[in-house]
Amino acid sequence: MNVVIIGPAYPLRGGLATYNERLARAFREAGDDVRLVTFSLQYPNFLFPGQTQFSTEPGPADLSIDVSINSVNPLSWWKVGEKLRRQKPDLVIFRFWLPFMGPALGFIARRIRRNGHTRVVAITDNVIPHEKRPGDRPLTRYFLSACHGFVTMSRAVLADLRRLHFKQPALYRPHPLYDNFGPIKPKATALSALGLDPQFGYLLFFGFIRAYKGLDILLEAFADARLARLPIKLIIAGEYYEDAAPYEEIIRRHHLESRLIRATDFIPNEKVADYFCAADMVVQPYKNATQSGVSQIAYHFSRPMLVTDVGGLAELIPNGEVGYVVPPTPQSIADALVDFYEHQREEELTAGVWAKKKDFSWSEMVKALKEVAG
Repeated sequence: MNVVIIGPAYPLRGGLATYNERLARAFREAGDDVRLVTFSLQYPNFLFPGQTQFSTEPGPADLSIDVSINSVNPLSWWKVGEKLRRQKPDLVIFRFWLPFMGPALGFIARRIRRNGHTRVVAITDNVIPHEKRPGDRPLTRYFLSACHGFVTMSRAVLADLRRLHFKQPALYRPHPLYDNFGPIKPKATALSALGLDPQFGYLLFFGFIRAYKGLDILLEAFADARLARLPIKLIIAGEYYEDAAPYEEIIRRHHLESRLIRATDFIPNEKVADYFCAADMVVQPYKNATQSGVSQIAYHFSRPMLVTDVGGLAELIPNGEVGYVVPPTPQSIADALVDFYEHQREEELTAGVWAKKKDFSWSEMVKALKEVAG
């Protein structure tokens, strides 16, 4: 098939771009011709909470990427839509994660469909966003109504689609394994690369810091006196996408500074392996969620996980086999962390991760996208 993937890609950075580029390679491995179309402007600067939207790393030399969509310029929507309408690809896949993108992506999808040939499908990360704003629902509906089918990466999002009364074909497939950050490293090598003391154990919170990700809950849990007595530290690896002051207040109140490792800038791809391989366990204390790419990085590096029982997180983490699924409360998280260290569960849970990681295939995602296209 002739396939186009529309969504974040280089020179943009972050998990969505990483995913879309890996998906393009999966289509190519399946024998398809594939290219990506991404944003010249993804968000106006005043809407972007981080330091920069753009990668400082070299671009992927093996992929064709057209940088042409301006999310707030309808003329660019028309140009991209018309170009693809004339080119008549067999399949166009949109990555939809935020209602703000509804007008641009919905307009482009409608222009493409005018050729009467191209099938338009979407990978829907969210259809009801984590952080709700006025106008979310009509913007989302405008985009979704332009699609022939959907693939979701959590059953919760699939249920949301049906709750919004969209009847197009839709399939659930779990987030595939992030296997593009390099091989597993010995823990001692990773600790050395990060300059960390091997006499301590390390827990990892990874990814952009936003309210729904629950770092505040984790900090409150980490203040538990039982954990304070253990030779462990918490690595916070990710850029603040909101005011850091509430988190700093918790750190001061509980005197946590000496027990933290801060890496609160964007983590480049070449350093991801060090952080995951240095960790005893990856902790995702989310307050709400649909799915998480962090889990799939942890699977790749065979790290046990603790997740909260919200959204679709628990679908991928069998409790007691590859980690812990707990309520999103400091007490529950602290109890699980104490159990992990006092009963030395790292080895048994790591073995469970090795067994489970085989379930997360990029080829299955490719098949699902082709299936819902009809």
